[in-house]
Amino acid sequence: MAQADRRRDHRHRPLSGRNPKESHRTATPLELLYDLTFVVAFGTAANELAHYLAEGHVGTAIAGFCFAVFAVAWAWMNYSWFASAYDNDDWVFRVATMVQMVGVIINALGIEEMFASIDRGASPDIDVMVLGYVVMRVSMLFLWALVARHDPGRMPAARKFMWTIGGAQVGWVAFALLDLPLSAFLLGCVGLFAVELVGPVLAQRRSPTPWHAHHIAERHGLLVLITLGEGVIGTVAALNALVHAEHGWTVDVALLAVAGIGLTFGIWWMYFVVPWAEVLERHRERAYLWSAGHILLFGSIAATGAGLHVAAYFLERAAALDPTATVLTVAVPLSFFVLTLYVLYSIFMRHRDPFHLLLLAGTAGVVVVAVVCAELGLSMSWCLVVLMLAPAVTVVGYETVGHRHVAEALSRD
Repeated sequence: MAQADRRRDHRHRPLSGRNPKESHRTATPLELLYDLTFVVAFGTAANELAHYLAEGHVGTAIAGFCFAVFAVAWAWMNYSWFASAYDNDDWVFRVATMVQMVGVIINALGIEEMFASIDRGASPDIDVMVLGYVVMRVSMLFLWALVARHDPGRMPAARKFMWTIGGAQVGWVAFALLDLPLSAFLLGCVGLFAVELVGPVLAQRRSPTPWHAHHIAERHGLLVLITLGEGVIGTVAALNALVHAEHGWTVDVALLAVAGIGLTFGIWWMYFVVPWAEVLERHRERAYLWSAGHILLFGSIAATGAGLHVAAYFLERAAALDPTATVLTVAVPLSFFVLTLYVLYSIFMRHRDPFHLLLLAGTAGVVVVAVVCAELGLSMSWCLVVLMLAPAVTVVGYETVGHRHVAEALSRD
């Protein structure tokens, strides 16, 4: 009874760090609630990407999507790593989390105008996005200030986080206030993103925070699922409108639905074939690279869902793209996901497996066949069904042979 009472006690407590070896550590209900705001953010970014790709405005689509995904994914990662080390579930931490959730929503509300301003060729309008991002990051700055106060052993790390987070926010506010041309804006973004990225490297070098490997692996896996869900939701919404516009189902609509679910399932299977929690536990010193690489994974998954949405626009005759270009809107981000996943595994595990080259070649072959079929005049929906088989190359390879290679790589560590 006493233990249950302590779990319900949310009075303010020092942020002294959690046990990184804690058994049965899983995502908390608060973290799952926090993730729901990112459903909105990723969904908005993916919808805008699909909209501008369908109109043939590829530059606007890519630039706006990359900016939005980095801002959203980076804020999520910073919170998740902090929570893994310091979530004490007191009222202060809960309120700070709520403030970040508000920031995510504000940020998402500015994504549409940011895309539109880039498309007009004007200085990117990021005022609302920056406001939301600053709200998220100031909340993190406050939490790190508490760590500096309550955890003297990790005060240097906390202060480095505070300096880099605070300095980057000053830069973002200045960017929002200045009327910069697009080229200068993009160059400045690279610099500020570099400041954001280098913060954890400097902070964790000498006094690393007590993050939990299994918890971190679960948190990243959950956001992968959320991002996959956004692709399903966007595609289903587009298909629903298409079915009603066409007064019923057609073969092309049914094939697109099959391709969408097949690709989603294949991507899910690919990601979770690796026991990431076990790998992180063994190689904690490589965790930052692994986590940062997930920004590319999250973005490519969301972009694949956006490509499926573009395919629905094509069937609705609302896209300016031809069948080949439409297939490429799915094939390119899917290929990027596959390549990123293999590279991330190889770098993290320090394992060069010739079998992976064979699987990558097979995957590339399927992608090329799908694009060539579109170029030869095969129905776009059938081409996506062919493309659906690309993740299956890795899945089949892993289930038949590759699982032994992964086990051997783990046994050598």
